[in-house]
Amino acid sequence: MEKELVEFLVKSLVDEPDQVSVNVIEGEKSTILELRVAEGDIGKVIGKQGRIAKAIRTILSASATKGGKHAVLEILD
Repeated sequence: MEKELVEFLVKSLVDEPDQVSVNVIEGEKSTILELRVAEGDIGKVIGKQGRIAKAIRTILSASATKGGKHAVLEILD
């Protein structure tokens, strides 16, 4: 669920949506989502002063909390 949510949000922001990949690492109480985008799109995902990344993390956290888990988004370059 969280993977599809992050993919949808990020693909809407970037110039190269086919380069977006999300790797999910499941833990007992938490889930880590590793996000990779094209090199030129990293700035679009992070945003000025990290505002867009923070907003994505907030939405992800709300979605995961609803399911009783904790989710962490890592943006890899």
